Amino acid sequence: MTSRLQQIFNHFGRHSEMSAETWQSVPLAPPDSIFKLTAAYKSDTFPQKVNLGVGAYRDDSNKPWVLPVVKKATNILLNDPALDHEYLPITGLPEFNSAAAKLILGKDSVALREQRVASSQTISGTGANHLGALFLSRFYTFNGPKQIYLSNPTWANHHAIFKNVGIEPVDYAYFDPKTVGLDFDGFISALKSAPERSPFLLHACAHNPTGVDPTEEQWEKIADVFLQKKHFAFFDCAYQGFASGDLDRDAWAVRYFEGRNVPMLVCQSFAKNAGLYGERVGALHFIGVDKAATERIKSQVSVLQRSEISNPPSHGARIMALIMNDEALFEQWKEDIRTMAHRIIDMRKKLHHVLTQELHTPGNWDHILRQIGMFSFTGLNAAQSAAMVEKAHIYMTGNGRISMTGINSKNLHYVAESLDKAVKGEL
Repeated sequence: MTSRLQQIFNHFGRHSEMSAETWQSVPLAPPDSIFKLTAAYKSDTFPQKVNLGVGAYRDDSNKPWVLPVVKKATNILLNDPALDHEYLPITGLPEFNSAAAKLILGKDSVALREQRVASSQTISGTGANHLGALFLSRFYTFNGPKQIYLSNPTWANHHAIFKNVGIEPVDYAYFDPKTVGLDFDGFISALKSAPERSPFLLHACAHNPTGVDPTEEQWEKIADVFLQKKHFAFFDCAYQGFASGDLDRDAWAVRYFEGRNVPMLVCQSFAKNAGLYGERVGALHFIGVDKAATERIKSQVSVLQRSEISNPPSHGARIMALIMNDEALFEQWKEDIRTMAHRIIDMRKKLHHVLTQELHTPGNWDHILRQIGMFSFTGLNAAQSAAMVEKAHIYMTGNGRISMTGINSKNLHYVAESLDKAVKGEL
């Protein structure tokens, strides 16, 4: 080897060592708790194992379900000779954005009629939350510390999303473990005591992780305080239609706030209600005070989106645009949604029946019926939840949350019997 080549190799060798040393101080991050739970479930060989941590719909055979309407729409797209794979606009597919806004705000929305809605396609609901958080961090005038109020508890990723853009999460009272229901007085108190113009993150329906929602009358009182205190509503809607089986019913809170002119934005996901988990299709909607303000908002959202992802992916958006804009496909989608939602509701009823009427499990289990959507807070404590995982091989989070979609006619009694034993300290 020539001396010149040796010098080059020596140089790059030393450079590699220095590069490696640069990263020695990077700490090892803990694994995501839900994905860790899923991995443990998959590696478990116990024949009666059950996954109640999964955040995706499963049919009664514990299989993923591709919605028939999604199959039909996909087939239409595959046979469309005009289909290409060009970039979408920075803010996404226009016919998707307009249909998504109409879906969540309603056909009678005053904001839509007055062209006061700035919509952008996002990387599912998580991307919508991030883009909305980033916009608030850059352009919202905080009255005091740069912070947002999050329900206690809330989806764990909410904290990380806001921290990553420099907004400090502050918990507000939401869940009452004594009643396994809503702490409405605590919620109202938090709204009243927060500084004026504070952003509050609200779950539009099927609160994650508790499954506990305010009633319509409670939403009205919540909106009253929002207007009195000039708070900003940061709505996260991941389960429209999937919660009750009715797209309009699950959008009630969002539409009510919009109708009363509460300052707001809406994060929207089509992962659950269309089963498009891997397509990552969602939307972010800002409600402006007038058309001119809305145009300014949209221009800045476009700048932020450009630097984040440049252009959103097209496939999932095209599927949903086709479904939402075609009357026949839209009606079929609503039927598919009812199939999923009603199976979950049926599992709630059956689990409640077995616990209360067959096993006579100690305690009141009516909260299983009152809660709505994919998740249910069982009321189990950390030790009982750990026993469910370690002794019964029923995988659930340590806070007692279970995914109702993981329960089916084949494992219902095993899950109920295990819950019964956990409560009695017999696991």
